[in-house]
Amino acid sequence: MSRFLVPVAVLMELVALCIDSPGLSAASGVLFLLYFLAILGRLQAYARYLFLVSVLLVGYLALAGELAMDGLERAASNAAFYASFLGSLGMMQCLVRRLEVLQRIHDVLLGGRPALLYPKYAVVSCGIASVLSFGVMNLLCGTLADTLRERGITGESRLRWLRSVLISTLRGFALVPLVAPTSVAVAIITREVPALSWSGLLPYGIASAVVLVMVGWFLEHKRFRLVSTERQLLEHWPAGSGRLALLVGVIFMAMGLLVQFADLRVSVAAMLTVPVVTFLYMGWHDRSVAGAAGEAVDNLLGMRNEMSIFAGSAALGVALVAVIPADALAGLASGELGVFLLAACGLLMMPMLSAVGIIPITVLSVQAGLMPQLVAEGVNPLPIAVALVIGFSLAMMLSPFGPAVMLLSRFGKVSRWVVAFGWNGLFVLLSVPLLLLLLWGLFVLPPAIG
Repeated sequence: MSRFLVPVAVLMELVALCIDSPGLSAASGVLFLLYFLAILGRLQAYARYLFLVSVLLVGYLALAGELAMDGLERAASNAAFYASFLGSLGMMQCLVRRLEVLQRIHDVLLGGRPALLYPKYAVVSCGIASVLSFGVMNLLCGTLADTLRERGITGESRLRWLRSVLISTLRGFALVPLVAPTSVAVAIITREVPALSWSGLLPYGIASAVVLVMVGWFLEHKRFRLVSTERQLLEHWPAGSGRLALLVGVIFMAMGLLVQFADLRVSVAAMLTVPVVTFLYMGWHDRSVAGAAGEAVDNLLGMRNEMSIFAGSAALGVALVAVIPADALAGLASGELGVFLLAACGLLMMPMLSAVGIIPITVLSVQAGLMPQLVAEGVNPLPIAVALVIGFSLAMMLSPFGPAVMLLSRFGKVSRWVVAFGWNGLFVLLSVPLLLLLLWGLFVLPPAIG
């Protein structure tokens, strides 16, 4: 019976977003709570303990009178939103087995000039992740493992393929918070500060993404040249390439129409469009609506660990913000320099805490929850929001317990500590000062020079 709690909860949250019903959204959060409690023993250790800590802390604060009924409703509503965001966008994973171009994606990406392979992988994986979300890690990591096994690539060559291809996939996935309207980071920040929008953050995100791609290109281009000597060249594009482009085009067009005419945030439009378009395509392709529905439910349940992490982080963020004094940030940001220093602290806090095991979504939930305090004091939230999405991007690569690193570790059969610190440590260390310099140039230097 618990199997049907998740799809019902997701549907309730989508309806709640359409009709702007906090009560229905909170009810969806309660269904998620019941489901995760019912399967607690089947969750991975980190997901289980994070969810338990969140539930116990929220319950304790409620009993102690620190969290009123509206706070409980907000915790349940945020948990439903975060979990449904991941679940609805994860529906795109169902397209992988139906489109040959996705199954042969590495042969497609390894074509062309060897010198351009790193930026190509990073940009394309970012583009796919904008629609597939975590599905890009399943897609690119899973198909690479199959490719290496089929072609008998082992030993040093296999490790080189893994490090080059998978790390560029992870870094491309980590660009999503900077440029994509479907990013959970953008959804969280714009939910807390409605005055901010994805389009307002986009120019700064693109500039930051260019910096990250250039640093990665500098570090990886020699290794990619060696990988390119073992590639198989395609004579023509795989079947389904045009259909995939059409599907992605339909999704983004529908999102644009919803934003324009239904006055929905981009993140909400994505949550509505992706599962609907995917489900319609599945039903048409398989000629079985019942089969498509069953696969959609199985796909949702397959993401239960990630969804519980997102839901637990959302509730934990509300609980922690509730115990922080309302004037905790009073006077911390005065003038452009003060705002910059606060933004820099927010940026650095994310990867630092992620490196010791606190996943980015948890940290961002707390940081974003504090932003309304700054807005109430008249602080411009844009520099801080830009810093937070940059920090979230870096933290995704440096968090050994983050879903993306754990997926890459599982598919590549490489320690997550090696992925996070061995493969990404130097990259993050080189990127941080450049990104802080970029923030300074964007938000501090122009007012200073008039």
